[in-house]
Amino acid sequence: MADTITIRTDEETERALDVLTHDGSSRSAAIRQAVLDTARRRERAAEMRRAVLRMDLGEPDGINVAEELARDRASER
Repeated sequence: MADTITIRTDEETERALDVLTHDGSSRSAAIRQAVLDTARRRERAAEMRRAVLRMDLGEPDGINVAEELARDRASER
């Protein structure tokens, strides 16, 4: 048997539950689905961040952007 969770709602949460139950879903089913959807989105976002960090950046092009900017700003003075 699953655990029972009690939540304290506010006006904003009640409006969200109205939207989620508009199709006839129970509040319990809507909350359960919202929790599952949110967890999946967070897992996908974390995986996307990890994929970006694993991306091959290729060989450096030898350009030091900070040095270039400093040189440009020095010549503007």
